[in-house]
Amino acid sequence: MDLRQLEYFVAVAEEQNFTRAAERVHISQSGVSAQIRQLERELGAELFDRSARTVTLTVAGKAALEHARAALAAAGAVGQAVGEVTDLIRGRLTVGMVIGCTITPLFEALSAFHQAHPRVEISLLEDNSDRLVDGVRAGTVDLALIGTATATPDGLDALTIISERLVVAVPAGHPLAKRRRVTLRDLVAHPIVCMPPGTGLRTVFDRACAAQNLQPVIALQASAADAIADLAARGLAVAVLSDSMAARYRDRLTAHTIEDIETPALLALVWKSTHSPAVRELLVHSRRAFTEPDPRSG
Repeated sequence: MDLRQLEYFVAVAEEQNFTRAAERVHISQSGVSAQIRQLERELGAELFDRSARTVTLTVAGKAALEHARAALAAAGAVGQAVGEVTDLIRGRLTVGMVIGCTITPLFEALSAFHQAHPRVEISLLEDNSDRLVDGVRAGTVDLALIGTATATPDGLDALTIISERLVVAVPAGHPLAKRRRVTLRDLVAHPIVCMPPGTGLRTVFDRACAAQNLQPVIALQASAADAIADLAARGLAVAVLSDSMAARYRDRLTAHTIEDIETPALLALVWKSTHSPAVRELLVHSRRAFTEPDPRSG
């Protein structure tokens, strides 16, 4: 039994498919199958039920999975420990970013980190904020830039990048454009275009509506602020955005703070642990990048 076999075993268990597992570990499917068969012979038990389209773990496979993961983690920790004392960081980092985000300091942080630690393989994953938080909690994502309604999601550490109020944005001829103040009740009298569930901005909006027993008509949803603004500018619905998002569309839209939504929408970096020297170093570069003036959310 060797670490390579354990890596292939974990890949098949997580992907539930030999082809996808082979793509993940960058070898042929036949190679993965052969190594798994050899591992099963050494252990004296079948690890997978191959009778259905989806590969599933046998009882023996389930018993082995967590130990295999622990062995791989321990092997990785050996390399990290040596790397720390030799001032050489290796390994992999998976960084998450909320869909539709156009904020550039994260890219600057990744660039600076890559220049300082070229031996670390970086993967960038786009998803909605809820799924990214789940990924960080599960350990499949090391660090994520998310939109959130909570300063520090349960079980995670966080660094707030932006905190700002929600606004309604409408074209010049819209009835809300000339209002001196706009409340949530004023807003929900019109069809709305906003971000989808699972985003921080939408969570703030939905909670505010629920607190007042209001049922808004969400006519349209989009993950990108540009799309939301374009739909609102064409008169299809009123846009709900954050203050800095709406500021980019002043030439087409008039924005008013929603007076009775006091909870801000947050953009934050979240992570679970700094035991990894690579995560610690990326946080150093991220803090540096995000403390530069005028960061913008997307």
